Amino acid sequence: MRAPTARATPAMKLRAALWLLLALGVALACAVQFVAAGRVPVQTNLLALLPPTERNPLAEAAVNRLADAAGNRAVFMVGAASPASAAAAARAFAATLREAAGADTFRQVVADIPPFDPKQLTALYLQHRYTLLADADRAALAGGRINLDARLQHKLYAPFRFGMTVSPADDPFGFTDAWLAGLPLRSLKLEPEDGLLVAREADGAAAKTWVFVAAELSASAYDGNLQQRFGAAVAQAESALGKTHPDAAVLRTGTVFYADAARQSAEHEFDLIGAGSLLGMLLMLYLVFRSPRPLALGLLSVGFGIGTAVAVTVAVHGEMHLITLVFGASLIGEAIDYAIQYFAAHLGAGKDWEPMHGLRRIAPGLAVALATSLLGYGALLLAPFPALAQIALFALCGLSAAWLSVFLLLPALLVRPGQRDPEAAVAGPQKFLRWWQTRMSRRRCLGLAALLLALAAPGWPKLSGNDDVRLLISRPPTLVAQEEKIRALTGFANGSQFFLVEGASPDAVLANEEALAARLAGLAADGEITGYQALSAFVPSPQRQAGNYRLWQENVFADAAALHALFARSELRDDIAEDQIAAFKAAAGQPLRLDDWLQTPMATSFRHLWLGRGERGYASIVLPQGARDIAALAAAADGLPSVTLVDKAGSVSRLFRDYRQWGALWLLGALVLVFGVLCVRYGPRQAAVTQAPTLLAMALALGIFGYLGTPLTLFNLMALMLVLGVGVNYAIFLREGGQRAAATLAGVLLSAGTTLLSFGLLAFSSMPALSGFGLTLLVGVGIAVLLAPMVLTFSTGKNA
Repeated sequence: MRAPTARATPAMKLRAALWLLLALGVALACAVQFVAAGRVPVQTNLLALLPPTERNPLAEAAVNRLADAAGNRAVFMVGAASPASAAAAARAFAATLREAAGADTFRQVVADIPPFDPKQLTALYLQHRYTLLADADRAALAGGRINLDARLQHKLYAPFRFGMTVSPADDPFGFTDAWLAGLPLRSLKLEPEDGLLVAREADGAAAKTWVFVAAELSASAYDGNLQQRFGAAVAQAESALGKTHPDAAVLRTGTVFYADAARQSAEHEFDLIGAGSLLGMLLMLYLVFRSPRPLALGLLSVGFGIGTAVAVTVAVHGEMHLITLVFGASLIGEAIDYAIQYFAAHLGAGKDWEPMHGLRRIAPGLAVALATSLLGYGALLLAPFPALAQIALFALCGLSAAWLSVFLLLPALLVRPGQRDPEAAVAGPQKFLRWWQTRMSRRRCLGLAALLLALAAPGWPKLSGNDDVRLLISRPPTLVAQEEKIRALTGFANGSQFFLVEGASPDAVLANEEALAARLAGLAADGEITGYQALSAFVPSPQRQAGNYRLWQENVFADAAALHALFARSELRDDIAEDQIAAFKAAAGQPLRLDDWLQTPMATSFRHLWLGRGERGYASIVLPQGARDIAALAAAADGLPSVTLVDKAGSVSRLFRDYRQWGALWLLGALVLVFGVLCVRYGPRQAAVTQAPTLLAMALALGIFGYLGTPLTLFNLMALMLVLGVGVNYAIFLREGGQRAAATLAGVLLSAGTTLLSFGLLAFSSMPALSGFGLTLLVGVGIAVLLAPMVLTFSTGKNA
């Protein structure tokens, strides 16, 4: 019998000191990272979570440009029963919101709009009126179907004129009026009224007048500090409005609201899952070991693991995504496994406990267990998907640090033998083992395996895939309802697709836009889209402007005498004809340039459509509105080499589909790698036995999902990777337990309990991706631990 060690040896103390230095380093790194960021560096931006899906880097840049353009604005609609009440309430709400937060939250809060001066718009286009033509006028001039006399009479004697118009002296034939009328300036349902933008509901008893209020954020909508200031300001403004205008209602939408809701949900789930896992783990530890020391040491081990994972993840990525934060809380149950095996060895040794001897006895099993877990998470690290790569890095660092704690810290702090009777502590597991060894022969184990496979197999063909990117998003129903109502009131588009148009020069980009616009006009005529936004609708390409100038030349100014006679018949001054001829000649070679137009106030709402110069030339964005069918949009871009349809959500969903289809091969590769690791330790035959319970668990989990109609996603497959890594550990621990199998089984059951608790709570996450991830682990790991004792049957040589 080995003499128990009464106190820690110098070597054990040195290891503990090294652990303490590492722990202090981790704590310092976390503190520095948090102080440098000014907040907990949690990222809530979905785009930061997604992989680059577009082959053209400029398309990715365009996605980000549009996201920024829309993401840093918040939209409110303030409604009341009467127009006067709605206007007063909107102005009061905007003023309170502006004062409540200040410049560190808002660049501006706008309810009143500046008075529109149509002269600014008409003056710009009037300078270039001979290079601009509406499509109908261009076609009429090109076909020789224009009647200048009729156009002139209509311009002079039309009883009513609506919209922006130019004087007959400057636009005698109304061509400029037609151009101005065709500008896509009024694509929304909002109407200017008393200096405000107003929308009205359909007639009804509860119909309201709604006033548009916009707030431009001073920083990113994903900035946690800004979200908190913004939320407080909105709450204060709504509270004040409720007191001064109790009949008023406020609708809201914007990226900042969804980002703030996601952050709060993630923090709540982190607290819930983390606290639930921790409290459950501590309770189970105490029930088994009846001592506070394993509780404290387990907390130190897990804390060091999670702290290391946070420090490394933030150091590598600069931040943690909220999906990693929630997953990290669930990792507690797995990170404690290594310490639990050490505690189980301590319990099983009884009065014969010697720290280093106990460590050496379990070290091979812990090493193999860590290797299999690292292989499982390592497969995620190889996926070109930022979300999974970040989760994998977090898990690899956290588990490695928790494993290292067992070797460095625990021997020095768990020196004395336990006081609890080992036989009493493991009475339950001992009874289960006796039952298993008595009843479960090799033949019966094989029969059980065959039965489970027979039960699972019919469910496999029922499996279906789901690759929707919305699995990553949790959208609060209240926010969704408000957004839909705001879109109905305002006419804001709800499309995530756009066209990327490229060219060697800005002029080439405009020409390529016009080729696309011709096809989009056909889609609009067929009802496939309601319209589109394009820079070429405001600034035609120089080629088109030159063509327009030629049409003027051929149809209007070809015969100066005829033009004089036409004006004379209408009793117009003769100098008007001379002025027209002189202005036309001066306009030669002077097209409207895109750069000049972009500097005008009118371009403010459309500048995000211009991407400017990039590595491959110049580019712009064309936004279709009200698209019904993505296939119709794709057909519009077909055959136009400089036009690319960008559908970020669709691209990511297709990428998820590809990853899911390849996931089976990844899983097969991981199975082979784990089998290879087990072969090194146990040989091929016993390696197969050790891996069999986990394989059965995975097969049965897939069958259950098929029966339940639960769609198979990329995240389910990634979870199966982890079922492989975690489930094999239980069989390894039991095999390595040897003569102390009962104590080892107690540790395995305890490890499984903590893992099932943490991942079981993850199954209740509001994020569908994490929920499916947790559910797969809950089912797979639960079955794996129940079948793990099979390894004892096949390792004892019992055949009967």
